[in-house]
Amino acid sequence: MTRRAPDRLRAGRFEVAWGATLLRALVGSLVALALGGCAMLPFFGDKKDDAEKAEPLVEQYDIEVDAPAPLKTLLLEYLDVSRFQKAPRSEAVTSSELDRLAAVVPAQAKTLLETEGYFSADVTIARSDPPGALPLLKITVVPGPRVEVARVAIDATAPLAPHQPSREEPWGDRLDHIRSVWPLKPGQPFRQPAWSSAKTSTLAAVRADAYPTATWKETHALVDATANTAALELTLEPGPLYHLGEIRVQGISRFDETAVRRLATFFPGAQHSERLLLDYQDRLLKLGLFEGASVELDTSGPPDAAPVIVKVKELTQHQANFGIGYSANTGPRTSVEHYDRKVFGLPWVSHSTLIYGPDQKLLGIELTSYPREDMWRNLLAANIEQLRAADEERNSSTARVGRSFDSNRYERLAYAEITQARVDNAALTDKSVAASLNYHWLQRDVDNILQPTVGSALSLQGGGGYGSGREQRTDRPGEETSKGPFLRAYTRYNYYRPFGGWYANARVEAGQVFVHSRIAVPDTILFRAGGDNSVRGYGYRTLGPRVNGVVVGGRVETTASVELEHVLTERLPSLFGALFVDAGNAADRWNELRPVVGVGTGLHYRSPVGPLRLDVAYGVNEQRWRLHLSVGVTFAATQ
Repeated sequence: MTRRAPDRLRAGRFEVAWGATLLRALVGSLVALALGGCAMLPFFGDKKDDAEKAEPLVEQYDIEVDAPAPLKTLLLEYLDVSRFQKAPRSEAVTSSELDRLAAVVPAQAKTLLETEGYFSADVTIARSDPPGALPLLKITVVPGPRVEVARVAIDATAPLAPHQPSREEPWGDRLDHIRSVWPLKPGQPFRQPAWSSAKTSTLAAVRADAYPTATWKETHALVDATANTAALELTLEPGPLYHLGEIRVQGISRFDETAVRRLATFFPGAQHSERLLLDYQDRLLKLGLFEGASVELDTSGPPDAAPVIVKVKELTQHQANFGIGYSANTGPRTSVEHYDRKVFGLPWVSHSTLIYGPDQKLLGIELTSYPREDMWRNLLAANIEQLRAADEERNSSTARVGRSFDSNRYERLAYAEITQARVDNAALTDKSVAASLNYHWLQRDVDNILQPTVGSALSLQGGGGYGSGREQRTDRPGEETSKGPFLRAYTRYNYYRPFGGWYANARVEAGQVFVHSRIAVPDTILFRAGGDNSVRGYGYRTLGPRVNGVVVGGRVETTASVELEHVLTERLPSLFGALFVDAGNAADRWNELRPVVGVGTGLHYRSPVGPLRLDVAYGVNEQRWRLHLSVGVTFAATQ
């Protein structure tokens, strides 16, 4: 016996020692956020919810389903007899109505079971009326063997043009590729949701690859209920092959349209590819000039030169952001950021930053050009900073000139830099200056750049230069001087993976400065560990080699972290609980490095006004608890 199945679609962390005042402030903020959100819900306010006036629902009868767990869940969710089980007393189901509901259960159940691949199921229902109890409907299901896919045949009404192989898409025959990526393979169970999903996803892949008007001309699932097999037959109507035409930009008035056109990596005449257009759209959004951007193919005209429509919504030329916040690493702070997206009418963007707090003061400016023809940007940057941490004060300044490249997967930065730093603490005063050439490379493959949950990111940094410094120690007279060439290498790897309702992320980093004396390079080039984003459970920048009991910058460093997050409640999907283990340290030599361990738990909230993280960590080596807290709010003003 052969049946045709229904062809329907179903769709910088930071750290602080324990502080009761801060904890109360944090809890108060969370409560305020929660109450603010609740106030907008329909059941808060002056009007009473209609549900309070309605009659309560009561069970009219009991249902018992004898079936494998997944099928039992399916039947209890979709059978009419299950949906009408609860009703107000004034609308109670009569005995005759219950009999009518029970009578249609076998037919309804068999239809539902067919969507899961059970075409020869046996369904029976029996009613009993126990004295003094609700009527009982017992549904018994013998599902029988499950239908499996035996054959898949995919053809097209017209030949498909060859595909130009690339590193990301190394295939050439389009129809063969469609057959190879078809998700419902022979040997798999035939399920209606899987069948619908396979057709939808495969058609989307065809439309994304040069055939944007493709449709399914015919799709059949021929089920042999005797042999328990399904033969899938699909015929594709590809439509015309589309080539990209001219770029038409809409919404540009304030900034240079040339910057928009330069970001395109395709030329007129290239075969249409949704990947090309989406990559182009992402580059536009990352340009920093637009609030929104969309890139679409106009299929209303001739397919041999279909226009690419670029719609942008410009940001203002000037924007100022004012912020207040607190971090356990550097304490309370206020900040001001200013953007000028057309400096002196030239194709350059400036970003100025001022941070002011008792433990950190920073003033910086960065100038970047609009992308050039080769997609690189020129940059100029400078900053001065005063940082108090780990019982010391560091004053530093930096100036750099270079070029940067930023794409969806890769970031590159090449620059020359001059930096100087002075460190004052109870054990010594250190003054150093260095000039260097540097190159940074980052590859990321994540689902979301800001809040990744799946994927990985790898960062590599290298540089070399010449430095000189002087160090005056309190335990000896005179100054010790050192100068000479140095090399610096650093790598960091992040990994993200969800499993079983949890979100796991892991981090490992390592670095080394190759120089004959630590004094020869500024403290900003050396390494320290401790604090949030490093080893929680220990103070910020408190892990490293010691001179007279005082921590100084080290020439080698390594840290690692493993963290698990889980949503605490479905009502607040942005609130996560976390468990973590951190380890690492910094030293002057690898054989002197002694990793320390921190373990703890946290509360992470992805609020609309900024991230909030509360971590409680136990430093195993120090045998003490620390509270790591980060919260910030930014206010924007434009003109």
